[in-house]
Amino acid sequence: MANERRYEISVSAAVQYLSDQSDESAGRYVFAYTIDIHNTGNATAQLISRHWIITDSQGLVQEVRGLGVVGAQPVLRPGDHHEYSSGTAIATPVGTMRGSYQMVAEDGTRFEAQIPEFTLSVPRVLH
Repeated sequence: MANERRYEISVSAAVQYLSDQSDESAGRYVFAYTIDIHNTGNATAQLISRHWIITDSQGLVQEVRGLGVVGAQPVLRPGDHHEYSSGTAIATPVGTMRGSYQMVAEDGTRFEAQIPEFTLSVPRVLH
């Protein structure tokens, strides 16, 4: 059992509202987010693609799929981190993001790393 492969990736997010890029009167709220991807398993794995589900407070859903993250397909050895920043715009002051990364381990095993839901919120909107 000691050699059993564990395919485990943990994901955390930090969000910042970008008031200078937003136009609240036009219903455009822009957020930056920094994602930290950490290989908590014992198998080296590469991030191949992403799938985001972005939902505003009116229930409008945007789905985003693509290769890699910000032009990269990082390889994460056990214990490695990969951090990147990106952004999104929604039509309401509050929304959520969640999704998954599609990973391939060095032995060819494909698995998904879940991105836990996090909140997009203009300061002082949620208490």
